[in-house]
Amino acid sequence: MPCKMDKSQPQYELETVTVNAQGEVVERTLHRAQQFTQDLGSGVVLEMAAIPGGTFLMGSSQGRGYADERPQHRVTVAAFLIGSRLVTQEQWQAVMGTTLPWRFTGARRPVENVSWNAAHEFCERLSKTTGRVYRLPSEAQWEYACRAGTITPFHFGETITTELANYCGEHTYLAEPKGAYRHGTTEVGSFPPNAFGLYDMHGNVWEWCADAWHNSYGGAPTDASVWGVWKRCFSGGAGWLVARAA
Repeated sequence: MPCKMDKSQPQYELETVTVNAQGEVVERTLHRAQQFTQDLGSGVVLEMAAIPGGTFLMGSSQGRGYADERPQHRVTVAAFLIGSRLVTQEQWQAVMGTTLPWRFTGARRPVENVSWNAAHEFCERLSKTTGRVYRLPSEAQWEYACRAGTITPFHFGETITTELANYCGEHTYLAEPKGAYRHGTTEVGSFPPNAFGLYDMHGNVWEWCADAWHNSYGGAPTDASVWGVWKRCFSGGAGWLVARAA
């Protein structure tokens, strides 16, 4: 969903890293990003990153990814806002008024084991409370935001390491060394962001999108709109205008 950016909002500087196939940092780059905050009360805020519009190649090429991530296709995305971090347990409490039996408890840890329906309800309550429209992102919006202008398998570059994200480091993707297996979630924002100022776009938890699942990208919209809707679904978490889901 398009949105009007407020140019009066201050920008801030952030650093991204790029790694080679061995997981070695080969480049550090400074970027400027714009962030908006939504007050949720009791000192809890929701941080929203401004994502500029553009066109990108969505999906995986032959030999990479999964069959349902093909064919690659060009998508034009209007500017939008998305949560710069995964929705945290304290944010969930502030909006929903309740807590859930989180597997890994912590105010700044992401919500997890949350259904799509619960994530959708979180967005609806947030919209009603703030008077602004929040929803889950479309899959195209999420991928565009995650790539942040990159075309490599990860926004970090050719591979990923446990110094850059939280995942089971006992497994490797390319030629990088094995890393840590933390056996739990980590606090949001613990690792370097991408060029749009978004954290945890790789690792930590799975995230919900608004789209229904399709077995390929054949016939997928090219304007980043939501492609079908879920009727009922199972586990996963939640997130102005576009909210991220853990």
